[in-house]
Amino acid sequence: MTSAGSALIQPVAGVKNVHNHLQVVLADADYRDDAWLTATANNALTQDVTVPDGVEATASDGNLTLTGLVELGRQREAAERAVAGLPGVRNVRDEIEIATDADPADVTELVQDALDRTAIVEDDSDVHVDASGNTVTLGGHVRTWAEHDAVVGATWMAPGVAQIRDDLDVTG
Repeated sequence: MTSAGSALIQPVAGVKNVHNHLQVVLADADYRDDAWLTATANNALTQDVTVPDGVEATASDGNLTLTGLVELGRQREAAERAVAGLPGVRNVRDEIEIATDADPADVTELVQDALDRTAIVEDDSDVHVDASGNTVTLGGHVRTWAEHDAVVGATWMAPGVAQIRDDLDVTG
């Protein structure tokens, strides 16, 4: 799960990567039982138009597990965002699978096409894409965290991407 703390740290000059090992401890007043949290999370998923049908949540002691099948990584991220801020959520474990009709050999080209459509990344950028099956490794340099997020976002939009390994350096 992406945390607000990571988002606050990223803009700091010199920060190239954030490893978040924080644990959420709920106050007694914030605790919700599993049945309530499961129902509330599933309602949130259903109400979010960017989350496809079939994505479901189950709760165990404040820990949500998301399951189901989506076509794009952005849909998986949308499911996480839909439930992450609910009262009583300590952690979100994403077990959503990404279905793909893309040939793994075409994934690099599809990602590069998606990056080429991203106006925020300069034409002379040294960002490079390497695909192994449906796992894409991003490397090279970007100037800002906004560029970083645009590259990662464009990569998730490419058909066939099931996992991203982010080796981008933010040179800021």
